[in-house]
Amino acid sequence: MQESTKQDLDIVVLAKVLKLAKPYMALFIFCLAMAVLMAPIANIRPFLIGTMVDDYIFVKDIAGLKTMVVIYLIFVVLNVLIRYAFIYYSAVLGQSVIKDLRVNVFKQVQSLKLRFFDQTAVGKIITRTISDVQAINEIFTQGVLTMIADILGIFAVLGFMFYHSWRLTLISLVTLPLMVLATYIFKEKVKVSFQRVRNEISAMNSFLQEQISGMRIIQMFNAEKQESEKFRKINRKYTSANLNSIEYYAIFYPVVELISAIALSLLVWLGSKGIWDSTISPGAFVSFPLYLNMLFRPVRMLADKFNTLQMGLVAADRVFKLLEREDYISDYGDKTVSKIDGDVEFRNVHFSYDDETYVLNDINFKLEAGKTMAIVGSTGSGKTTIINILSRFYETQKGKILIDGTDIRKYDLKSLRERIAIVLQDVFLFNGTVIDNIRLKDSSISREKIVDASKTIGADEFFQKLPGGYDFMLTERGSNLSMGQKQLISFVRALVVDPDILILDEATSSVDIETEAIIQYAIEKLIEKRSSIIIAHRLSTIRHADKILVLGKGTILEEGSHDELLANEGGHYRQLYEKQFEQSMI
Repeated sequence: MQESTKQDLDIVVLAKVLKLAKPYMALFIFCLAMAVLMAPIANIRPFLIGTMVDDYIFVKDIAGLKTMVVIYLIFVVLNVLIRYAFIYYSAVLGQSVIKDLRVNVFKQVQSLKLRFFDQTAVGKIITRTISDVQAINEIFTQGVLTMIADILGIFAVLGFMFYHSWRLTLISLVTLPLMVLATYIFKEKVKVSFQRVRNEISAMNSFLQEQISGMRIIQMFNAEKQESEKFRKINRKYTSANLNSIEYYAIFYPVVELISAIALSLLVWLGSKGIWDSTISPGAFVSFPLYLNMLFRPVRMLADKFNTLQMGLVAADRVFKLLEREDYISDYGDKTVSKIDGDVEFRNVHFSYDDETYVLNDINFKLEAGKTMAIVGSTGSGKTTIINILSRFYETQKGKILIDGTDIRKYDLKSLRERIAIVLQDVFLFNGTVIDNIRLKDSSISREKIVDASKTIGADEFFQKLPGGYDFMLTERGSNLSMGQKQLISFVRALVVDPDILILDEATSSVDIETEAIIQYAIEKLIEKRSSIIIAHRLSTIRHADKILVLGKGTILEEGSHDELLANEGGHYRQLYEKQFEQSMI
């Protein structure tokens, strides 16, 4: 019952894969036509050789023999051309399909909720997008189409064999059950082995991505030896899985050769008797060893190709499961805006990352347009969560979030996020120039606008000092820049889009004093024009905020201005402020 369910699943997945070829149906039909033509043309040569022996060589018809040689060569050339067309265009079909599929997978990954990335290793996502998608290509190049060609070839060979000599055909088929049995056992064993290989390579990709990304920490804590030992274990499992599959190949091919040798021996032994009693023609006797090779070769290869198809279907199932995920932010809002006032209100908002443990409980506050609100609290109090749900990176379970009196779900998602700019503490930079990282490939943002924004916050002087200025090439994650320079890029990146709501998530906590002074100057200048939410660790940077929220364990503990909160003896804000003041005096 379980095997039947698995077969049904394979058929469903195969149907989905073949559906991907719908835009290239003409190419798919062409490849099938080549497979059909290739079956008789590729396998007629032994028949022609047998005919030449019986009808021309033995009767000494030299003129006719020359004609048959020309016909033979024509079929050889036709076979070469058709086989070339089949191999090349089936590869074109496969590459065309996976080209579109990669784009669809990447678009799907971009649309998923951040929770998906919180729970899924980056290495696994990369495996789905690259390795698994590439395996789907082999369904076309080494799977369905070639299997159809091989099966048609087997029937064509059998047809020629029976037509040429039914006696020799029956002799040749004596060992075929052994070949089929060996092929089936090999197929089942290698299928399990290949599944192990794919699982192990996925695990290795995940480990390597994590280790390379965290190499600074590994070296900082002198953990190279421990991590190398972990990699050796993972590598050993991957190597073992590969060697296991190689072992099955090492057994299978010699067994196939043995079965083929037995078949050939029977053919020579029993066939020679047919020559003596004139029941078998010399031409048939000469051509049947060739037939035998043409018959057993595709039978032998079908097992390998079936496993290729099976692994392609396993990979395809994984990719389709990713494509069919629906845990993405719904974008059903139809309100498109080019400008908003920036009035923000949270009404009885509750939020949980796992739908069980709430990290925000009954949050209520209102930020008037053009005002500045600061959020402070201990680690894990829910500060960053508030800005995540305001930008709709996550969906709330209860309550409403309003911007200009409208539920944020009613806004077009792209339109909403275009009016909000966020500067994070952990700046992510891409390979490319400074100016590319600021505009994020948006060509509508001019160089002049970027330079003006940089001058506004005093970052232009920093960028001009770099080799090449704004065209300075950054390495991965901007590792050739200081933390302050990275933060300045992130800050200018936010300014050039001229947001109506500016969010600063501890944007000054990781920079030096000189850079912090520049950014603090820019903050004070920019918050006059727009609604601003500042998450701050250093309370000295938020004295002039119009409103300060003090969070604790997902609830609002206090609310008011800096002076109002400081006047509350025993209040949480005053305790935080006094503790930081004492630390700064040490």
